[in-house]
Amino acid sequence: MTQELSLNNITIVSGAAMGVDAIAHSASNNNTIAVVANSLDIRYPAVNKNLIQKIEQNSLILSTYEATTKARAYTFVHRNEIVVALADIVIITQADLNSGSLTSAKYALNMNKPIYVLPHRIGDSEGTNELLKNGDAKAIYNIDEFLQEIGINKKEIIKDEFLQYCSSNPTYDEAILKYTSKVFEYELLGKIEIKDGKIYLS
Repeated sequence: MTQELSLNNITIVSGAAMGVDAIAHSASNNNTIAVVANSLDIRYPAVNKNLIQKIEQNSLILSTYEATTKARAYTFVHRNEIVVALADIVIITQADLNSGSLTSAKYALNMNKPIYVLPHRIGDSEGTNELLKNGDAKAIYNIDEFLQEIGINKKEIIKDEFLQYCSSNPTYDEAILKYTSKVFEYELLGKIEIKDGKIYLS
C-alpha cells in the first residue's frame, strides 16, 4: 500500500521506528519524511541505521532535539505529535488498546485530522477496532477507493521494470551498471532525467 501511495505523489510521514514505520519508509520510493525521537547525530534504533542514513541522503529527517539527546519515553510521545501535525491524513495500521498509536489518534482527533485504519478480525488490533466502533476512524478496504475518497487521481501503475527501478531514484552509476542501454534510451525518450548524479522519473 505504501508504495502505491508514494507513486501517487503522497509523502509518507512516520517515526523511523522498527516494524510498520520502517516498512512505510522503505516502500516510499524516497518520498518520505522521518521524525525521530532523539537528536540527529544519533541514529536510533540501531537496527534501522541504514534506513535512516538513506532517508538522510535522499529524503528528509527531522528532530526538535539538540545534539547528544537520546530517546526517552516522553520524546516518543512528542515525536508522534509532530508526525500527526505534519500529516494531512493519519493511517493507523494496527494498535492495541494501550499502544502509543492511540495517543497519535488522540492528537489527530484534537487537530481534526482524518484517521484511517486497516480492518482486522475481532480480537485483533483492538485499538483500531475501537476507533472504528466509536466512529473516530474509517477503514481502508481498497486502495483505489481510498485514493478516490481523498481526492487523488490514481496514476497508472508502472509496469516497466526499468521505470519501476528508477522510481527509487538510483544513482546514475548504479543504473548504468544494471541497465546500460536503457539509461540512454529512456533519457532520449524523455522518460527519465539525470540530476546531481541521480536518476528521476520525468
